[in-house]
Amino acid sequence: MLPELITSIPGPRSRALATRLRDHESRNVTFLSPGFPVFWQRAHGTNVWDADGNRFLDLTSGFGVASLGYTPDVIVQAMQAQAATLYHAMGDVHPTEEKVELCATLSKLTFESWSVGSGKTILTNSGSEAVEAALKTAFVATGKPGVIAFRGGYHGLGYGALTVTGNDFFRSRFSPQLAEWAHFVPYPSEHDPRDPLECSREMEELLRAALQRGTIGAILVEPIQGRGGEVVPPEWFLPLLRVLADEFKAVLIFDEIFTGFYRTGKRFACDHWEVVPDLVCLGKALTSGFPLAACVGRAAVMDAWPPSDGEAIHTSTFLGNPLGCRMALTALEEMERRNLAPKVHGVNKLLRAMLQQVQGHGKPWGAIRGRGLMLGLEVVDTHGKPDSARAGRFIESLLAKGVIILSGSPERNTLSFTPPFDLSAEEIAFVGNALAEAM
Repeated sequence: MLPELITSIPGPRSRALATRLRDHESRNVTFLSPGFPVFWQRAHGTNVWDADGNRFLDLTSGFGVASLGYTPDVIVQAMQAQAATLYHAMGDVHPTEEKVELCATLSKLTFESWSVGSGKTILTNSGSEAVEAALKTAFVATGKPGVIAFRGGYHGLGYGALTVTGNDFFRSRFSPQLAEWAHFVPYPSEHDPRDPLECSREMEELLRAALQRGTIGAILVEPIQGRGGEVVPPEWFLPLLRVLADEFKAVLIFDEIFTGFYRTGKRFACDHWEVVPDLVCLGKALTSGFPLAACVGRAAVMDAWPPSDGEAIHTSTFLGNPLGCRMALTALEEMERRNLAPKVHGVNKLLRAMLQQVQGHGKPWGAIRGRGLMLGLEVVDTHGKPDSARAGRFIESLLAKGVIILSGSPERNTLSFTPPFDLSAEEIAFVGNALAEAM
């Protein structure tokens, strides 16, 4: 459905809530300005209603979570049924059947589907924790603390995940507290105008120089960068990482927290290149809305962990929460039942065509990047340079027109389009008109 009842944004109720939040929340968490934010009250499908009754079209999926749309009946019913029975257990002491089923399902959808044997899982509460579980696993498996990571990459803000996040905006304030075991190299783009052979040779030299030190135990990468600005790498990139990880006996970790579960048009983004990781981190769309994530690994790599002797050396209070596990099982079953890949490809064509039409008007629009329903449109100045201030104004202007959108990339100048998969042609046309008016 299209936005409606858009009056003053934020409305009086949202403004009152913002005042209360300013008084009681750390001021670094929620951005507050005269035109931002609105306070959500309910959501369904592609729509969000705020505290003042305005209906918005959400192009963020709530940070990529609501791929199936908001409050789908099948997820709500599963959540209600599980909550009425059991919504907390002792995940690493006396677990539930739901935890067993989810670990088995994740093995089936990842390593068994890739025909390389079975997978084993560490369940976590957030994507950041899944990345940290992967980093620990790689160290346990190799005995080497070093990690190759990539500039522009985003893996979360816990101290372990922050150490391998390649964005100085998040890192610089805390750098005195961060260890020095991450080695950053540039993330290549398919839009690089240079000769692909030259680019691949340059990247191989950088990676080999780091790996030859003998301290690198893992290579951590997003197969397609999300918050980095929807950056798709060249065709040679992931295969090169796999070859070098094998040669130097490093653990190859794919962070598919954002890109997983058909977001880019395939079940996992790495499937575009048919490259299989040793560990894969999953989250966001995994449950359609409950805080649960996972690190899934080849059984041989995961078995580097010692058996529990009654006290696990990596665990948490809410590990394998039954409510989250049931929601994940239901969401995964629904994703596979709905055969989402053709759906995502179809909506991608409509959305990309709209963005190309908008881009055709010239400045302030730059490149269009991404795959599937993870697309980015650059906002640039008259010299073609990133224009984050203008991107921010576009976000507030679109919000006032009923469209919820976010920016990405280290320069924060890329409008990110990561909508629920059921976005309609009518809704896409509405967004195109809103962009034209905002320009």
